[in-house]
Amino acid sequence: MILEHIALDIENSGSMQSQSGLQNLYPRIYGVFARPEGAGGVAAVVMHPTSNFMGHYLPKPLVERGVACLALNSRYLGNDVLLQMELVLQDLGAGVHFLRKRGYRYIFLIGNSGGAALAAFYQAEAEQLTAIEFPDGEPTNLAASQLPPVDGLILSAAHLGRAQFLLDWIDPAVIDEHDILATDLTIDMYGGGPSAPYEPAFVALYRQRQKARRDRIEAWVEERLGVLRKLPSGPRDQAFIIYRTHADLRFLDLTLEPNGRQLGGIWRDPRSINYAPNAIGRLSSLRSFLSQWSSRSRAEGPVNLRRTSVQVLHLYHAADASTFESTKAAWLAAAAGRIQNVDLAGASHYLIGQPELVQASADYMAEWMERQCI
Repeated sequence: MILEHIALDIENSGSMQSQSGLQNLYPRIYGVFARPEGAGGVAAVVMHPTSNFMGHYLPKPLVERGVACLALNSRYLGNDVLLQMELVLQDLGAGVHFLRKRGYRYIFLIGNSGGAALAAFYQAEAEQLTAIEFPDGEPTNLAASQLPPVDGLILSAAHLGRAQFLLDWIDPAVIDEHDILATDLTIDMYGGGPSAPYEPAFVALYRQRQKARRDRIEAWVEERLGVLRKLPSGPRDQAFIIYRTHADLRFLDLTLEPNGRQLGGIWRDPRSINYAPNAIGRLSSLRSFLSQWSSRSRAEGPVNLRRTSVQVLHLYHAADASTFESTKAAWLAAAAGRIQNVDLAGASHYLIGQPELVQASADYMAEWMERQCI
């Protein structure tokens, strides 16, 4: 296996998106390119909007099966405060261009975890560019030439999208957005409310209150943007905090959408994470919230997958605490007639300590990609 660290120049967004002056003035993204000895015709890109995929578990086993793999990070590595999903498309496009220039005839996107909705969004826009504005109305300056289409999509442990993720996880017991401790105990899953297993009526109320809280935040974001932009020399954006975003009832109730998961969610001790300073969506800007977390986000996975025309492989991790049978069903319905599903029995979200399932995943992926190249 040949391993190469790469740096790819990307478009300058014209805004300060990093604390690094060098990164702002000369923006680059970084990755690891693993390939077999000799020339090869098949390659894949695995990428996430914010996670560091340079240490991903897939490149090595894929190379062992004859598939080159580019594990690429976006410009928002570890920093979703300013993340604009539309600009991540440029970053992913730079990775596809890199592989085309290296001579790879067949290129596939592997959308793992939160990378699944990104992969679907990318291919949908590559086939027909529509994201010419951000949700707040600013121009994206995306060009079709930046988004070369790929030959197929692979989705594994696939979340539906960051907006749906926040909606599923946001804590509806928060009664003051400025106070992390202010709580409606009657609906607090971590103390005061009903205990698991939850009655259907409570589940319905809980989900309703989650949406109501998300909608209140979204309405405030839109109102605040309007205030800022009425000022002749005012800022175009501002940062804010969203407390307590790790409170899905399914963490504590295994009878809700049962699968092979363990109690507690993918990071365990969900109550501590709910109050932690670094959970999902904790820090955001107004513009970033609309792009990634709001109902106006364009990066919803199945909606975009429906817009694509390529073949799709879906690997369902059947012991995942963050994707469920309903998640799988949404993906399969979006690409009905051109999507193959594989259930990986016992597979957790990250496949940590499950080397045999890493190998099985690589087997399914490599075999499926080979069939698409015939």
